[in-house]
Order: sequence, then structure tokens, then C-alpha cells
Amino acid sequence: MNMKAITVLLAEDHKLVREGFRALLDQEGDLEVVGEAETGRQAVQLATKLRPAVVVMDIAMPLLNGLEATRQIRLAVPATKVLILSAHNDDAYQEQAAAWGAAAFLVKQTSSHILVTAIHEVQKGNTFFGRSPAGEVQPSRRNPADRGLAATKSRNRLSAREAEVLQLIAEGKPNKQVAAELGVSFKTVDKHRQHLMAKLNIHDIAGLTRYAISAGIIESSVLVTIL
Repeated sequence: MNMKAITVLLAEDHKLVREGFRALLDQEGDLEVVGEAETGRQAVQLATKLRPAVVVMDIAMPLLNGLEATRQIRLAVPATKVLILSAHNDDAYQEQAAAWGAAAFLVKQTSSHILVTAIHEVQKGNTFFGRSPAGEVQPSRRNPADRGLAATKSRNRLSAREAEVLQLIAEGKPNKQVAAELGVSFKTVDKHRQHLMAKLNIHDIAGLTRYAISAGIIESSVLVTIL
């Protein structure tokens, strides 16, 4: 079959899982894995450089979460579609993924056949959300993900750097470590934190963590660790 391959970027922080995805996709004659990212920030950089047709993105990524990475990829490379993977089967996460520009949302427990089908669907310009009564994910009848991108612009109150700082703070990292992660000064991080609290009208770390979870910036498992 002489068919142009659909290029795919894998964004997953666990090497073993990435290797599993690559082995799975390599079996498909019309799919080509062109890169792998271990962090959300690296996913944005590689997507901008490689311009793959589809990014398979874990929602819980270090340095930059999958939703914010999706938003940045959609802004930088509008033609690239993002398929979000999550350990949580939650309608709220699906809605957040769509609002931040994702074209598809799958739970990690889904079958390999559904993942491959979803990649083909989003490459065609379709979206892939929701479940059938039998539990299988089905293509959605919603508008394409560009609608979600527009929603992102109206809903997203934080800058990209503020979202990064919020994620690291909500993950329990002290200002000094946040500064080291982002390559900025301690004072800069402290200023970002003050701006975040003023902008969101939240005045403690626990509140910032809850907000980060409700906004899809981190997953709910983090709340148990921090609180």
C-alpha cells in the first residue's frame, strides 16, 4: 500500500509506556512515530520543530502539564492535532481537554484498536470524545478542536509561565526548586506566586492546588499528596 504515513509524536514521561506505544504504532503500516517527549515543555518544542500530524499526549506531564502543552501546541502548530490520554475517566477532564484544544480524549485503559482508530479520526479532522453504552469510545459529533481553542482563549486566565509556576507549586515544590526548574530567580517565582494569588483571589497553597485540579492543570491524585 503506497500511502503517506501519519506522523505521530509521543508525549509520555514513563519510558516503558512510551516504548509500548511505539511498538504498538510501529505495527501499523500507515503510522510513523517521529519523536518522543518526556515532559510537556519538550512536547511543545518537538511539536513545533517536527510538526507531526498527531500528538499522543499524557495529561499528567512534568514541567508542563498535558493540557497547557496542548494549548501551546495548538497555538504554535494549528495543523497538529492532539490526542489526550488520562488515567481518569471523568467528563470534567474531557471537557477541559476539548476546551484547551485537544481533538480527542482517551482513558489509558482503552484498547489499542481504539487508540489507532482515534489517531486516524483526528488526522481526518474529526474529534473523538465520549463513550458508547458498551463502554467503547466513539467519534464525537462536536465541531473540530478549533472550537475548543477559541474557548481556551476566553477561559484561560493565566499566562503560559503562570500556568507552569502554578503546576510546580501545586505539585508541592518550594520556590527555590521552582526557580531551578524554570531557570529564573527565587524573587521572580515569588512574584509570580503573589500575582497568581491576587489574580485568582486564592491566598494559600492548598487553595492553589485545588484550583490547579479544577482547571485540569494537575490530576486529582496530587491533592492527596499535598493535603
